[in-house]
This record gives sequence, structure tokens and C-alpha cells, in this order.
Amino acid sequence: MIKAFVKAVQQLGDPGIRKYILLSLFSAIVVFIALWSAIGYLLTETAVSDIGWVESTVDVLGGLATLVLTWFMFPATVSVLIGLFLDQVANCVEKRHYPQLEKTDGAPVGEQIMLTAKFFAILIGLNILMLPFLFLGPIFPFVFYGVNGYLLGREYFELVAARRMPGEAVTQLRKARQGRLILVGAGIAFLLTVPIVNLLMPVVATATMVHLFEKWRGDPATMPAKTSV
Repeated sequence: MIKAFVKAVQQLGDPGIRKYILLSLFSAIVVFIALWSAIGYLLTETAVSDIGWVESTVDVLGGLATLVLTWFMFPATVSVLIGLFLDQVANCVEKRHYPQLEKTDGAPVGEQIMLTAKFFAILIGLNILMLPFLFLGPIFPFVFYGVNGYLLGREYFELVAARRMPGEAVTQLRKARQGRLILVGAGIAFLLTVPIVNLLMPVVATATMVHLFEKWRGDPATMPAKTSV
């Protein structure tokens, strides 16, 4: 897993992937500004809780509450945008490291939209449900990174794998590597909360998952189907 991540970071300097780095930077900045504005507005105009002291605390903290909630929602929201250029990033990685692979047009557009919409709804829904854990102090990071680790690991893997495998085979391979995917996803979630680093993570996460996918599907113990192109 570490080797796959290192390979992904090393490829950030490739000319073919630079424009997608710029797209990642732009997307991350837009997402942050949009979240900051929307959350700030909601905190100002609506009551976030019926509990008096909670509402008063949010009102007093103001900008700090907005920053915390923006940070909280950022990983889930920005990850959804990776679907806009995931194929192109994956193609760049395959061209450099796996030139023997046949060219693929990726998953059908409709399937990509469905996968992205489904993950967006799940990610946002579960992250909203986790909000009460903010008041549990040290417990919150474990809940946050654990839940997002599972969801982000699954999202990135399925979007990458769907380019070259049918749905049932993707599910089978994902389940066979579920534990490692959760660890990888937790790492992605953590780095998506680190300022500056999080601007590059959509590209790095995609490239990392391509390496892991190619390694895992080549393992006879977990190779469920032949490549579909």
C-alpha cells in the first residue's frame, strides 16, 4: 500500500498529469469556498440544535464553527468531484506503469453518474449523522476516519475498478480486500483534512488505487474475472 502511494506521488511531476493536478487544485478550492459560504449561511440563518447551550455555543464561536464544519464535510464533498476526471488520471497512470494494458473507454457515463450520485448521498448523509460525535472529544477522530475510511476506500476502488471489470467482479474483489481498503481509505480521509496536501489528494488517491487494483486483480487468490475492455 505504501509502495502504491509513493508511486502515485512520484508521478505528480509527469507532464500528462499536470493539468489534472490543476483541476484538482481548482476543484478543492471551489469546494472549500462553497462549503464555507453555505455552512456559514446556515449557521447564521438557522438553528442547528434545539439544545440551548449548543445553539449558543455555535453562535458565539461563529467563524470557528464554520471552519470546523467545513473541514468536517470537505473530504466527502471534494471526493465526489474526482469522477469528473478519474478516467483521465487513471489513463496517465496506466500509460506509464502498465503499458501492456489495452486502452479502455472506462465505465459507461451513466454508470459513473449513478456510482458518483450514490456515494455522494451516502457520504453526505453519514457525515451529517456523525455530527453529534463532535461533542465526544477524543472519540470523534476514530469515528470520522473509520467511517470515511470505509466509504472513500470503497468509492475510489469501485470507480477505478469499474473501468476494467463488470460490477459483480468489482464487488467480489473489493470484499476480498476490504480490510486493506478501509486502511487506504482512512489514509485518504486523513490527508484530505491536511491543509495544502488535501488539494492534491484527489489525483494521488486515484493513482494509488490504480496501482492497488492492478496488483490485487493479478493475485490468483482474489482475481474474480478477466479484464473487461
